[in-house]
Amino acid sequence: MNSQKAWQRFLMFGLLYFTQGTILGYFASLNALYLLASGLDMAAVGIFSSIALIPFMIKIVFGIISDRYNFFGFGYRKPYIVIGLMIQFASLLVVASLNPGKQYWLFVSLAFLLQMGMAFYDTCTDGLALDITPENEKGVLQGFMVGGRSVGVIVAASTAGLIAEYSWPMVFYFLAILTLLPLPMLFFINEATTRPGGEGFNWKAFSAFKQKQVLAAAAVGLIIFLVIVGANQLMNPAFSDHLDISLSTAGLITTVWGIGCVIGALGGGFIMDKTGDKMATLISMIGVMITLVLISTVVSIPMAFIFAFFFGLAYGAAQAIYFALAMKYTLPSIAASMFSILMAVTNVGQGIGLGLGGALAKNLGYSFTFIIFALLMVLILPFFPVLFKNTNQKIS
Repeated sequence: MNSQKAWQRFLMFGLLYFTQGTILGYFASLNALYLLASGLDMAAVGIFSSIALIPFMIKIVFGIISDRYNFFGFGYRKPYIVIGLMIQFASLLVVASLNPGKQYWLFVSLAFLLQMGMAFYDTCTDGLALDITPENEKGVLQGFMVGGRSVGVIVAASTAGLIAEYSWPMVFYFLAILTLLPLPMLFFINEATTRPGGEGFNWKAFSAFKQKQVLAAAAVGLIIFLVIVGANQLMNPAFSDHLDISLSTAGLITTVWGIGCVIGALGGGFIMDKTGDKMATLISMIGVMITLVLISTVVSIPMAFIFAFFFGLAYGAAQAIYFALAMKYTLPSIAASMFSILMAVTNVGQGIGLGLGGALAKNLGYSFTFIIFALLMVLILPFFPVLFKNTNQKIS
């Protein structure tokens, strides 16, 4: 275990997730509106979002690289985190000069590359967190990670929305600058360049994925993220369609949503501690369902702000609760790989949800789509008997 202070670890991981949040904030609040304003339709937005998420569906590749290969003796995690951040930074600089309406597939390609960099440092960040975080700090860690990402969403959505009123290229330059914020903290965190005995990479450890509990956890993650991310992409386009909101208002709504995410993420760990894994997962399911139904009924801007905040609460809690649950299924020998597989499954769910949401919204309208997504949350219930059977049993 490394000797650096807990606050340094929490700050670094919070900043790395903050950087992710800035990109997610753009995608959540502005990307769909940007593409629509460029002459594309929601079907094209859904296709774009699904393709851009492919790197997060193959995170296992990045996990294996990070678990297995020490980067020229500099470490298993930190060098790859730097590489991923630099890819994201460079992609943002280039994409600022593109017109998505006229250069759609080039824009998609740059977004794909950006997401490759983001998925790379995200996977290695998770691996580093699993490597150096004591067991009794993992709950707090998830609060900082999900909370940091939500703060990034707030900052990007609120500021980028205002910037977008004047210049779309400046939005991408702004995001590029924010990408660099975590770099200084990486120099203050020590990482072991050798693995303790018994914790080296081991292909046999992947046999853990034959266990029914692990498979059930993966299935539940896929469904949860299919719903919350697929629905979240539609929130601002729905408000824009029903209420004719401006770009700055869309950014402010996402900011309020992000504040809800921060509170929900911090509260998610508290809920798990007080109620247990099963009850916490059930509470998060019900919360998502109720808030999606509420969003489908929005008829005024004040309602949009209020229900976006409630959805943020449910979204943040659902994420934190599932991430904390998934951490219980990781093994030290394949920490980044195993966690990345579980996270990759959630990203498959996101890709399905984004594509499905775009298609449903185009054909059925936004309100019916939100209700359909709410009903899909019920699909996690059949997995409860397996997922929460012998919850004290250690995965091996």
